Amino acid sequence: MEKEITDLNKKILLIVLIAGCFLSTLNQTLLNVAMSGFMDIFHVSAATVQWLSTGFLLVNGVLVPITAFLMKRFSTRQLFISSMVFLLIGSILCACAINFGMLLTGRMIQAIGAGIIIPLLMTVILYLYPSEKRGSIMGTIGFAMIFAPAIAPTLSGFMIEYLSWRWLFIGIIPFVLVVIVLAFKYLMNVAETTKAKLDIPSVVLSTIGFGSILFGFSSAGSRGWQDPVVMTTIIVGIIVTTLFCLRQLKSNDPLLNLSVFKYKIFTITSFINILITMIMYADLILLPIYLQDGRGFTAFEAGLLLLPGAIINAFLSPITGKMYDKYGAKPLFVTGLLFIVISMWGVIDLTESTTYLYLMVRTCILRIGLSFITMPLNTAGLNALPRELGSHGSAVNNTVRQLAGAIGTAVVITVYTIQATSHATNLSMENEGISAMQLGKLASIFGASDAYTFMLVLSFVALIVTCFMPAKKQNSKSKKTVMQKSPS
Repeated sequence: MEKEITDLNKKILLIVLIAGCFLSTLNQTLLNVAMSGFMDIFHVSAATVQWLSTGFLLVNGVLVPITAFLMKRFSTRQLFISSMVFLLIGSILCACAINFGMLLTGRMIQAIGAGIIIPLLMTVILYLYPSEKRGSIMGTIGFAMIFAPAIAPTLSGFMIEYLSWRWLFIGIIPFVLVVIVLAFKYLMNVAETTKAKLDIPSVVLSTIGFGSILFGFSSAGSRGWQDPVVMTTIIVGIIVTTLFCLRQLKSNDPLLNLSVFKYKIFTITSFINILITMIMYADLILLPIYLQDGRGFTAFEAGLLLLPGAIINAFLSPITGKMYDKYGAKPLFVTGLLFIVISMWGVIDLTESTTYLYLMVRTCILRIGLSFITMPLNTAGLNALPRELGSHGSAVNNTVRQLAGAIGTAVVITVYTIQATSHATNLSMENEGISAMQLGKLASIFGASDAYTFMLVLSFVALIVTCFMPAKKQNSKSKKTVMQKSPS
């Protein structure tokens, strides 16, 4: 009977946490399609409006290294409810925004909630489930985490076209309230809290270090690499982050325990995670640029093209989770990366006549590949760690993903911009009678193709790194043998 209650409590706990995670992830990607609209509404430039996503990323990136400490100091219940309250306050402030400053403030408050929730969720799973069951549980979570950004572009495109931008925030409020009520009623604490001391110098170093790197790379796309602010912040960020890492290695109670990298599988999965995140984030930026700037599609049409692939990705996630438990990580990673390589190969020679359907099918192939990798990657990395390093592994994973997302997007946008400018110069010299509009479109199309060639190289590198992953099947067999031999 006690086991049944425990299993039921686990299910209720997971449902509440996944609902919160879904809302956080949805909120994170909901504004991507609305950026140009906000420029007109609040009369701000592209560089200023970009702060709605850069600011969100910055707060998230700065908070993530501190989450391991927060999880030691506060209970699951306190942290989860706090993150949902931040999401609620931020959404109300954004919905009532009368100027850009108010909208940005609300967005930053929302980011505080989002920064805590995903590392918290991963750590709860490490505590609740044995390693042989984590794949399928992570797969279920993957459904929520992937389905939210899947429907976000179409949902926000629809709201902006037929309702009002305020509904992007009003729509979330009642759902967040329901999750808060459920959390008060059903959420229980998973791990014991301790009177952990906060290492203030480490917090300062991580805030300046990670914050500067994220800001520098996020600004590089709009400002350009030659901008002194971009270069200064990246250099300062790298120096301060190095000092932060050295402090963590010397500390007896580090804010972010870097000894997780002593575990080979965790290190390999972290490296693959960086490459996959760079590819995934860059594709989400690059494909709409090609569709809107190169082909003249609307934001809503660009969002619709991404929808089928993302829905397939979400529904495949629980299936790949179960496959991970059965076959281990390596076969899934190799399969997924072959799909990703094919999808990148398919867009290295984009033209004016590449069909909408072709791009939709290609995006579905990419998303099938990602579903074989994203959640199994997290599970394999965290399974390689002892339980006491779980919260640190989760925090490191999320820090790595935030940095990779910002860096990947900046690098790919830079490749696109340089190549598009180069193609524009060549085209104007070869075709003197070409109109400025046609020149811009062609340069954008060829620039996007070159950027995808760079992403194809990244996917090949990830495939090579995957070959160094140990086959996990023997481990589980040997575990079973040990259990059979040991006295009951």
